[in-house]
Amino acid sequence: VQLQASGGGLVQTGGSLRLSCAVPSSLDYYAIGWFRQAPGKEREFVAATSWSQGTTVYADSVRGRFTISRDDAKNTVYLQMNSLKPEDTGVYYCAAGRLVKVDKPSYDYWGQGTLVTVSS
Repeated sequence: VQLQASGGGLVQTGGSLRLSCAVPSSLDYYAIGWFRQAPGKEREFVAATSWSQGTTVYADSVRGRFTISRDDAKNTVYLQMNSLKPEDTGVYYCAAGRLVKVDKPSYDYWGQGTLVTVSS
C-alpha cells in the first residue's frame, strides 16, 4: 500500500503551491500527515488531519501559511502552501497512520515524496 504525493515544483519566495496526496481506498479512515525533509536534515512534521477533518495539527513553522484538507470523494489530501519561504524547501512526503500524530513512527504507510524548491 503506497500513497502518491504530487504537485511539487520551483516557486519564488512568497509564492504558493498545492500538493496532493492520492490515498488508496483501503486507507480511507486513516489520519494523513505531511512531512518534509530538507537536504542534510531530518524529516520533520508539517501538518496532519484526521479522516473526518475534525482534528488538524500544524507545525509552528507553517501555521497560518499552510492548510491541510481532504476530499474523501477523490481519496485525496491536499496541502495548500502560501507565503513560501526558502526554508520550506525540501522533499514533501504524505503518510497514513491510525491517529493524528506528529512523530514519524506513528505513520504506517508513506508516499514517495515530491520536491518543493523555494528560490530567494
